[in-house]
Amino acid sequence: MRVVPVALGARSYEVRIASGLLGDAAAHLAPLARKRPFVIVTDANVAPHAQRLAAVLAAADLASETIVLPAGEGTKSWAQLEALLDRLLDLGIERGDHVIALGGGVIGDLVGFASAILKRGCNFVQVPTTLLAQVDSSVGGKTAINSRAGKNLVGAFHQPALVLIDPDLLDTLPLREQRAGYAEVVKYGLIDDADFFAWCEGNGEALLAGDPDARAYAIAHSVGAKARIVGEDERETTGTRALLNLGHTFGHALEAETGFSDRLLHGEGVAAGMALAFAFSARQGLCPQADAERVAAHLEASGLPHDLASAGITASGGRLVEHMLHDKKMDAGTLPFLLARGIGATYLDRHVDLAEVAAFLDEQPRP
Repeated sequence: MRVVPVALGARSYEVRIASGLLGDAAAHLAPLARKRPFVIVTDANVAPHAQRLAAVLAAADLASETIVLPAGEGTKSWAQLEALLDRLLDLGIERGDHVIALGGGVIGDLVGFASAILKRGCNFVQVPTTLLAQVDSSVGGKTAINSRAGKNLVGAFHQPALVLIDPDLLDTLPLREQRAGYAEVVKYGLIDDADFFAWCEGNGEALLAGDPDARAYAIAHSVGAKARIVGEDERETTGTRALLNLGHTFGHALEAETGFSDRLLHGEGVAAGMALAFAFSARQGLCPQADAERVAAHLEASGLPHDLASAGITASGGRLVEHMLHDKKMDAGTLPFLLARGIGATYLDRHVDLAEVAAFLDEQPRP
């Protein structure tokens, strides 16, 4: 088992990573039990894993209740948040109880936010079942739902009590979802670790094919990188944690244009967004063109969108910039961008001209 600590003082917790961990979950959850049932929140796609977790807990004389929500990005909504809160209150959740978020990023975000506001804050545990959630969204305490104005605009920082990662759960994950999660793995190399990006170039294919060693290394390395950044800047106040948003400003605009639907998964939007961030950086003379091309080539080889054409985006640059204006990172009327001076050399630029961004996007090939 690999154990990655997230050092946040009184809010510190561990991320435990091991093959077969779901089958051993009772041993890890028992210290959190309070002679009351755990509540497992999952979605329709992951329900079989929830049944298995409930059986594992029952075998250890730990009671549980299961709430099954619809699958998909649409579940990160006001309606589903209200329904979940009402159900948790019906079950008599107390502030000291632990709600278990068993699923991908949607379930983790929704359950985390519900836990943050229920009775002014109760505990929760992340048990991520997708690669994207295992390497990124389950760690760090960002929780949110989407609104009509955009993605993740309503939320709270609320750290889990524990994160349990079982890479074996990825065996049942569709390849498209695995590729979408892999974009977040690549991100850690592009931010500040050129050697890890080179590792991805050499091992990404094996990881996506299910190689257990490549999978375990990528998850542990990614979680370690995120834990370090979150430990330095939990609430994105110094700018360090903002580096984790590489590709997200462009990517969220693409997701908004596709209606936050299955037309473009979050990780796919991030992949295209990272390629666009590097391409824009190269256009501005900040980044070697060869590095931008190398990023796009690896994403393309991994089966991920790497430009507007492969992401299926026909909208004008002006329309995409309009989506960006709803970004939660807007500050005093300006939008910070994550740009790059090269692979492993990402930085936050607070002086980007959105007219130049729109012009750059208009130059990009369309489907």
